Amino acid sequence: MKILRTFQTKSLLGKSISMPLDVFVPPACLNCGAYTGEQGTLCSRCWCKMHFIEQPYCAILGRPFEFDHGAGSVSPEAIADPPPFERLRSVAVYNDLARSLVSGLKFGDRIELAPWMARWMSVTGRELIADCDLIVPVPLYWRRLFFRRFNQSAELARNIGKLSGKAHMPLALERRKKTRQQVGLSVTERVRNVQGAFIVPIHAKPLIEGRRVLLVDDVYTSGATVKACTRALRRAGVSGVDVLTFASVTGDYI
Repeated sequence: MKILRTFQTKSLLGKSISMPLDVFVPPACLNCGAYTGEQGTLCSRCWCKMHFIEQPYCAILGRPFEFDHGAGSVSPEAIADPPPFERLRSVAVYNDLARSLVSGLKFGDRIELAPWMARWMSVTGRELIADCDLIVPVPLYWRRLFFRRFNQSAELARNIGKLSGKAHMPLALERRKKTRQQVGLSVTERVRNVQGAFIVPIHAKPLIEGRRVLLVDDVYTSGATVKACTRALRRAGVSGVDVLTFASVTGDYI
C-alpha cells in the first residue's frame, strides 16, 4: 500500500530523533498502548483498523471512489454543491479508530498525539502544503479554549508548520460567537450554528490578503465549519483556500 510505505519512510527518517526517548519511554501504540518497537505509530492490530484515504478520490472533496474515473474526476456531491474551498484532503476515514485518536487529542488531553497526527497529515496533504503561503487552524471560542486549555486544530497546524517550514498563523481567524457542539446536529442545524461565527480580525487582514491559505481542522463531517471559515477568509481577500483534516466522514466508504 503506497501510503503505508510513505508513512514507514517518514517514520524511519524520524527514528534517530526518537531513539533517546525510547530509553525512557518504551514505544507504544498511539491508540491502545501496546508495544510497537518505535515511537509514534500504531500496532499492527490498530493499523489494520485505520482506513487510510488513497486515490482514486474526488479531486475537490478527497472522497474515495470505488472505481478509478480518471485524473481530476469530481464527485456528484462536489458538482451539486461546490464548496467555497478548492481542495479537501484527509488522512483517514472517521471510523472508530480515527475517532479514538481525535477524541484522545481533543478531550483526553493527549496533546502528545498532535505531532504524530500532523506527520500523517503532512504526507497526505503534501501538495496542499506545497501550494500554501500560510497555515491557519479552525479557531475555538475563547471560553471553550479557556476550559480546554488548548485548541487541537491549532496544535495540528503548528506541528504541520514546523514540519513544512510554512508560516503558521493561529490568530488569523477568530470565532466571535459561542456555538453549540456540532456533534448530533443535522446538516441544516450545523450550517445555522456556525453562520457568521468566524471573522478575520482587522490586524490580520494585511497579513493574509492575496495569500493562499491551508485551513487545518481535526475532522471534516458536513463541512459547515470549514466552509464558514473559508468564506470569512475569502471576504478578507485571500487568494485561495485548501482544507486539510486528520479524518473525514465518508459514509459510502466505511
